[in-house]
Amino acid sequence: MLRIDDTIFSFDLLEKKFECDLPGCLGNCCRYGDAGAPLSREEAATLEEIYQVLKPYLRREGIEAIEKFGTSTVDTDTDLVTPLIEDRECAYTLLENGIYRCAIEKAHSEGKISFKKPLSCHLFPAKLKYFSDFKAVNYSELPICSAARRKGESGDAYVYQFLKEPLIRAFGESMYNELCIAAKELRKK
Repeated sequence: MLRIDDTIFSFDLLEKKFECDLPGCLGNCCRYGDAGAPLSREEAATLEEIYQVLKPYLRREGIEAIEKFGTSTVDTDTDLVTPLIEDRECAYTLLENGIYRCAIEKAHSEGKISFKKPLSCHLFPAKLKYFSDFKAVNYSELPICSAARRKGESGDAYVYQFLKEPLIRAFGESMYNELCIAAKELRKK
């Protein structure tokens, strides 16, 4: 583990290779899991505010789930999460050419909203966990991401490099630069 200020990073972020391959995985990160995407209170409030803008991007099943459970819901661990369609995929997914994609991100890319997507989704496959006096960032090596690991190996992309934008969003550019320096030092050994 690597500690920078009040954040601990798993060495896997610096040593493992990863680059999303949507045609290879079909967006299954939006489809499979034991709960919806974790949300901060601010993100839950944002989803409530932008729901009407997102609605035209959503599938009928997603709209039904959101109208039944709300724009956010509480999971069995009492954490705020996105609602699910039939306890499976995120209610905010859309389906394009057989690939699950984020409707929030699509609305953002088209300039309809300023919110890109929940930080937990943006950081995937890394997970951010808050403790009383520090934060931890761990890489989750999931079977659904085997295509992304192969693509990362062939393109020589490390997890932290693939996650540059969300890591800067979460921790700032200065901390990301320190992470890059640590990764280079680690590879020298």
